[in-house]
Amino acid sequence: MSDALIDRLTADLRPTPRSVVARRLLLGLGVGVAVSAVLVWRLLGFRPDMGVAAASMMFWMKFAYVLALAGFALWTAGALARPGRQGWGRGLWLILPIAVVAAIAAWKLLNAPPSMREAMVMGGSAAVCPWRIIVFALPPLVGLIWAVRGLAPTRLRWAGAMIGVAAGGAGAFAYALHCTESTAPFLAVWYSFGILGAGAIGALLGPRVLRW
Repeated sequence: MSDALIDRLTADLRPTPRSVVARRLLLGLGVGVAVSAVLVWRLLGFRPDMGVAAASMMFWMKFAYVLALAGFALWTAGALARPGRQGWGRGLWLILPIAVVAAIAAWKLLNAPPSMREAMVMGGSAAVCPWRIIVFALPPLVGLIWAVRGLAPTRLRWAGAMIGVAAGGAGAFAYALHCTESTAPFLAVWYSFGILGAGAIGALLGPRVLRW
């Protein structure tokens, strides 16, 4: 009786495509960052000197940093979206972009006149930068919660932290379309705070919103 019932329940099962996790994560993140970019455009406006700024290395370094954090966190979330996966090995890659940007920031500060160092760290928007990144991380975070909730995570807090960091990187990408800060120390401190703050929010929400 029980064997027959199991056979009937499993008769129409089909293997899940290998790409389903990546598709859901990219869809959730993509829609979220598109919403964030529109919000930045409508609420703050894109930086007016975009063409000139694009000729500077710092312009591209800013985008590379936040996208690296988002990419490594999303890659880790892809592992954690499967039952029983730990994701620690992938998560350690997040240290790489942070270490690179921190090293560049330290080198810039050490070689700058002492009178300029505070301005290099604080810029003109330190008080609002991390908070804006967190705000613009919310649409990608909602998209990623949808994506991961439809999969099978078991380490909910760790998965929440990783989708939070990924959303933070995406929110920082959108905010960078407006932000005119152009020093490595500012990027290393305030952008990192915003992205990691979004990760903390994801970690807090994970056990509540990722259950399946």
